[in-house]
Amino acid sequence: MLASLKALLTSVVDYAGLFPPAKLDLRQAMENYVQDSASPYAWMLSRFVIPISRLSEFAELLSAFSLKHWSLSVILSGLESEIEQVQSLHIGNKVAIAALEFSALSPPEIERVSSDLPTEVEAFFEIPFNSDLKPYLKVLRHTGAAAKIRTGGATINAFPSVTQLSQCIFSFAEAQVPFKATAGLHHPLPAQYPLTSEPDSPATLMHGFLNVATLAALAYWQKVTPTEALELLQASSNTFQFKQDSICWRDRCLDILEIEAARQHFFRSFGSCSFQEPVNDLKHVLN
Repeated sequence: MLASLKALLTSVVDYAGLFPPAKLDLRQAMENYVQDSASPYAWMLSRFVIPISRLSEFAELLSAFSLKHWSLSVILSGLESEIEQVQSLHIGNKVAIAALEFSALSPPEIERVSSDLPTEVEAFFEIPFNSDLKPYLKVLRHTGAAAKIRTGGATINAFPSVTQLSQCIFSFAEAQVPFKATAGLHHPLPAQYPLTSEPDSPATLMHGFLNVATLAALAYWQKVTPTEALELLQASSNTFQFKQDSICWRDRCLDILEIEAARQHFFRSFGSCSFQEPVNDLKHVLN
């Protein structure tokens, strides 16, 4: 694997096998995470995503698995009782809560919740695409929290347009607010894909994680215009140049240090209910 691509995609997939469309049971999802952690592409794997309501069940199953370290991203709704539960949680030395993800809250609610969160844990607050971003960006900058955007889902309407996604990424970059994406980014490049594996599943245009990650890095370094960003999000593989020490889209280039900084400080990861699907599709694109 090229060093530039490793920089772009290291720890980029938060494994969310418990969530649609996979909706695996917890034991199966944990088994998959253990297997993926031992695969040649384990460098792309990041956190195991789990709702706080399943943590007790997770703790009960933990002894059945040999994985030495579990990095969790825990989904919460923002209730005070949930935050107290996180603060008092002791699962063992094998498990670290690396991130907290909150469903959509209002800016005042984000302000309230943020004051009670552990400072060492990264917090992501979901922002609906049809919302005014300014109040959200203001409170996220003030609290030091990150944004979460939904790039797909179980219905066609769950997928944001190219314009919505581009504007959102640009707004985050301008405000210097880091973000993660979730859902709909199973594929490295944009194309029409079925929503599920069912034979009669409807299809829709899904965004590509290579496009999103590259745009995020270029926007972070102010190397792309809004018009170019729209084109980049729709770009196919023949407009990218992947070299050992750089990634270019047309004449817009990023070196490894720029890519690493953008990943560390801006585009954090994307949630996917499958790890193998993004990996297998990436192999296909690169071959």
